[in-house]
Amino acid sequence: MKLIIINGPNLNLLGKREPGIYGSETFEDYLEQLRSRFPEIELDYYQSNIEGEIIDKLHETGFDYDGIILNAGAYTHTSVGIGDAIKAIATPVVEIHISNTFGREAFRHQSYLSAHARGVILGFGMQSYMLAIRSFAE
Repeated sequence: MKLIIINGPNLNLLGKREPGIYGSETFEDYLEQLRSRFPEIELDYYQSNIEGEIIDKLHETGFDYDGIILNAGAYTHTSVGIGDAIKAIATPVVEIHISNTFGREAFRHQSYLSAHARGVILGFGMQSYMLAIRSFAE
């Protein structure tokens, strides 16, 4: 099985950014734990702060991978383009969020991605990624 995790804006700052919301662990450290936990899965990773690059990566991987785990960060609430890209590809996408977006500012309650995703996982911290991987593996 071949999966890719695509992280959006500001997620390159995990471990430094708002640790009360996002924790103190870097994503790179957590990624190594995921790879150790799921050795049978080829797990690729991509991060960009640029909306168009995320769309390009969805197009690039959206016909060759078994699944995409997407944390589009703030673009979740603003990007019709990323939603359209998810709709246009064949590979199923699981939308994830580290925080419970419904427990935060009202603008974070809207997702332009969810209607096109296979499922949505939010509010479980970094474990949201592991739950998404399990949704594909099981």
